[in-house]
Amino acid sequence: MIGTILDRFCNVLRVLLAALIAALAVPVGMQVIARYVGILPDWLWTEELATFIFVWVVMIGSMVAVWDGTHFDVQVIPTAERPLLKLLQKAFVLVMVVIFALLFAYYGIEYAEFGGRQNSVMMRANLMITHISVPVAGFVWAIFGLYRLYETFAEYFSARRATR
Repeated sequence: MIGTILDRFCNVLRVLLAALIAALAVPVGMQVIARYVGILPDWLWTEELATFIFVWVVMIGSMVAVWDGTHFDVQVIPTAERPLLKLLQKAFVLVMVVIFALLFAYYGIEYAEFGGRQNSVMMRANLMITHISVPVAGFVWAIFGLYRLYETFAEYFSARRATR
């Protein structure tokens, strides 16, 4: 049940990611038109908006990647064939992901507070808009990583039961 809820949450993140990528085309397109056509003035606020959107695209994309198991994992040694070694390989990576995620979540709170005390130059938007993405991403990475760790142990124990 928890896996289904997390999978649906990840699907919402995918939809949000697609919407943000589509939204990113607007300020970037305005900048291209302003620079190369010369009809429109150079709008500096579009660069800030594109940066804000891009930061969230990266962070949400990394959340989806943790859920899919396509991020934070570099294959250095061959995949183990024995169930216990396979468990150790997967668990090590997932534990590192969770530790990294918890560090992001914990220290990201102070970073977000720092951003909350500043405003952007052109749009005068509070910078917490982007800074809050760090602890949010860390929290989501931790949840996704812990669930994947649980799945890894469940897979190991079911394989072990099947061989008996």
